[in-house]
Amino acid sequence: MGCEACVKCNHKSCSGEYCAKKVTIFSELSDQLLGEIVDNIERKHYSKGDLVFKIGDISDRVYIVNSGRMKIFNYTREGKEQILYILNEGDFIGELSLLKISNFEFNGAALEDTSLCTVSKHHFDSIIKKNPTITLKILEALHDRLIKLETLVQNLNTKDIETRIASMLMGFLKESGREPKNGVMIDLPLNREEMGSFIGTTRETISRKLVAMQDEGILEFEGNKKIIIKDLLSLELLI
Repeated sequence: MGCEACVKCNHKSCSGEYCAKKVTIFSELSDQLLGEIVDNIERKHYSKGDLVFKIGDISDRVYIVNSGRMKIFNYTREGKEQILYILNEGDFIGELSLLKISNFEFNGAALEDTSLCTVSKHHFDSIIKKNPTITLKILEALHDRLIKLETLVQNLNTKDIETRIASMLMGFLKESGREPKNGVMIDLPLNREEMGSFIGTTRETISRKLVAMQDEGILEFEGNKKIIIKDLLSLELLI
């Protein structure tokens, strides 16, 4: 029952720890401060495909993924969707709004049924005053996000589709927390069309290139949503 309570966002896990502790910017806070945060959390649920926020909306809170997945995206000049980030359980977006209220410059939508915890800047200000080091954690999180964005831009500027796909798969592998090795399985957070959106190509190209990688023995399909890495070295050499 306790485990189910955590999934439903009653904030404590089976071990008695606050679920907010899985968020990097909160991980080193005392239980007292974590308690203050979760006391002011607003819980929201979104079905697959629901828009959480859009460009121009006021950004005055942080959004924490309690369960499910989100995509953060924009549109190109041609009107095509460009995915910028994938947010998994424990990831968050809107951290800049904890420092200064602004407007979103991107869109956010649920990739699957998703539960979010949100904390407003108004409620968070007092937490920062009691523990100013959390500001450094926010800056560290922004640094990591900028690195990911720079990597994405670099990949998009590469004409080599195999390089883009290999880099994307390695990114999925790192984010899964599993050790990179032969035989490791990746749970794909995106379908073929979304993967195309992520690296700036078409669904057909993604499907064709993945099949070619399977024929070469680099990977193996396990249904539509899982891939087994059979030859990690060959995958790394494509990057």
